[in-house]
Amino acid sequence: MGSEADSYPRKQFFHNNNLYFTLKILFLLIFTNLVTIFIFSSLPFSLPSSDPPNTHLFLHQETISHLLQELNSTKSKLFDSYSLIADLHHKINSTNFLVRDLVIDITRERKPSLPVDEEADVLGIPPPTASLSDELKLAILPHKLPLGYSPRMASDEIYPPIGAACLRFQKELAQYMTYDIGGECPMDDVFAQKLLLKGCEPLPRRRCHPKSPIGYVEPTPFPDSLWATPPDTSIIWDPYTCKSYQCLIDRKNFPGTVDCKDCFDLQGREKRRWFYDRGLDYGLDQVLQTKPAGSIRIGLDVGGGSGTFAARMRERNITIITSSMNLDGPFNSFIASRGLIPIHVSISQRLPFFENTLDIVHSMHVLSNWIPDAMLEFALYDIYRVLRPGGLFWLDHFFCQGPQLNQTYAPMFDRIGFTKLRWNVGKKVDRGVDKNEWYLSALLEKPMT
Repeated sequence: MGSEADSYPRKQFFHNNNLYFTLKILFLLIFTNLVTIFIFSSLPFSLPSSDPPNTHLFLHQETISHLLQELNSTKSKLFDSYSLIADLHHKINSTNFLVRDLVIDITRERKPSLPVDEEADVLGIPPPTASLSDELKLAILPHKLPLGYSPRMASDEIYPPIGAACLRFQKELAQYMTYDIGGECPMDDVFAQKLLLKGCEPLPRRRCHPKSPIGYVEPTPFPDSLWATPPDTSIIWDPYTCKSYQCLIDRKNFPGTVDCKDCFDLQGREKRRWFYDRGLDYGLDQVLQTKPAGSIRIGLDVGGGSGTFAARMRERNITIITSSMNLDGPFNSFIASRGLIPIHVSISQRLPFFENTLDIVHSMHVLSNWIPDAMLEFALYDIYRVLRPGGLFWLDHFFCQGPQLNQTYAPMFDRIGFTKLRWNVGKKVDRGVDKNEWYLSALLEKPMT
């Protein structure tokens, strides 16, 4: 370490340096201020010395004032331009909405003289609204939502559903929608069902009251209702050939072909269905044993006649909805009288269930070769859709011609992707051996993955 005497020159050196830097900064500050004063005094060397000293200052202030006025004017014009652009943008948006609405209106009210190709006609493009009755317009045309545009619906309108094929039968549709508003509906059950079977499904809603049975009484209490014949006063008999339930029970004894001929005789063959397991006939308990106990809870019976399959399942604490048509018999009313749930839909309609929800779907006789192949495949895929993973499809006595079984239907089931749990084939001889007709009964499972 050095002595204090050694450090003195170093201290003196730093002291001198600090003083030098301080004077330098002070000089720069004074010089900067002088230059600033000189610039803003507007006394350039190029000006003639004969001008008065205040003339340049006055000219400078006048120039600044003029520039400020121009700047303010430019700002005002720029603001006006922004306002004009915003107004134009708003008008363009309004015009776009008007054009869109105009296009929609033109599409809805297209002239009859416009050409309609065959494919568009098949798809049921709506006809000119002028040709529709006021009640039909009210029932099928869109309605504005009271609260305006709904993000959930992505629209400001609600469209009542109607079958695409309905508009191909305008005369029948007009007849169906002819009634006294608030009065009694026409007795047109058969007529309406024919429209359904033509593909006019769903039918438009109506504002009239169906006729009520005379002498109507409360239904038989459950569970006795499952196997009780309801009173004749429970329904309107006008649409049917038979005018009593006894007539329906007895018609199995008479010649002639009638759909589900002995379905209403609950003490006859209906009482014995699905009790025994042999060959094409699967037993109900044997089918349920293929799944863990209690895992089959809800399902659908496609074309379930008078509801006996649902009744048997109900005895086992399983809820089955039965689809059925009223083909010269009150099938839907009869199912409801038994304390079961009917739905009046045809085989061609998309099943009204969300995907992966049902435990079991059953169909006896209805799904067969009378259905066009493409439509049948759509129906089978729809059944696959609504079944949950691991759900069962019980195909009960599907019938077809011998060559169709291996050439058409077995490959169709493989394409759809069901797993075969049971598969039984047998000759159908009720119409004669020479017909070469065959039955197929199968228990199929939707894969878990």
